[in-house]
Amino acid sequence: MYIGRFAPSPTGPLHFGSLIAALASYADARSSGGQWLVRIENTDPPREVPESTHQILQTLEAYGFEWDGNVVWQHLQHDKYQAVLDKMVLERLAYPCDCSRKQIMQRHHSNRYDNHCRHRDVVSTPSAMRFKAQDSYNAHAQEQWSDRIQGLVTSPCSDDFILKRKDGLWAYQLAVVVDDIESQITHVVRGSDLLHETPKQMQLQIALNAPTPSYAHIPIATSKTGQKLSKQNLARAIQPHESSKLLTEALVFLNQIVDPDWSAASPHEILQQAIKNWDMTRIPQQLALVRDKG
Repeated sequence: MYIGRFAPSPTGPLHFGSLIAALASYADARSSGGQWLVRIENTDPPREVPESTHQILQTLEAYGFEWDGNVVWQHLQHDKYQAVLDKMVLERLAYPCDCSRKQIMQRHHSNRYDNHCRHRDVVSTPSAMRFKAQDSYNAHAQEQWSDRIQGLVTSPCSDDFILKRKDGLWAYQLAVVVDDIESQITHVVRGSDLLHETPKQMQLQIALNAPTPSYAHIPIATSKTGQKLSKQNLARAIQPHESSKLLTEALVFLNQIVDPDWSAASPHEILQQAIKNWDMTRIPQQLALVRDKG
């Protein structure tokens, strides 16, 4: 059974870049007869925008997306994350670290973590928790993995990355892996900006004796200057009244088959045709494509 997901962060309303990620993951799941889940990744309260979660879900509905089951909320998963982290500490897969970014930079003139606390007895609080990554001691080591869109990908081996921050907030890597395991996610379709985060997640999956999903990274949408369309860059929010138009434009962006008459169709009708004609092999094998309209 194919189980996919769309996992936005409530840091602002959805924009065109969000739409292409939602559309690609939705069409790929439904064309395979699979399930499509929605998860709100709200583990970083300082970055969250009030009311954005409600806006995100309303926008998805206005654009015709229908998810399976209940929405998963990361802020309700903290006990599960802690249980996994506690188990990793017992198995010596994670350890405390009190290094600041400034200290790391001063030691090696690099932001890459040097495993300084791997064999120390760190007693100071607060401290972060790090994962003992494979080959993290070798700054030149690389690993290869296969992506459904990008093909064979070569990434630098991960350093000992953070699982839980000094301030007590959960790091993205641990939260996303634990949630994917719990939801039994089999396929991940998302933007290429997360391409090189994938090896970290694969290492965690192996450490937790969990299956690795199939990954597909679509091109991200950028401005003419190469800036990613994102909430941080104040990309224009997509509006319900332009759903049919923007769904069609998103399909064009993904190089899918589009009928000119779709501009008059409902979002539901467009999505049904998109699912029927979905062909991931048509998606450009590029990390980014220019979106002139913002």
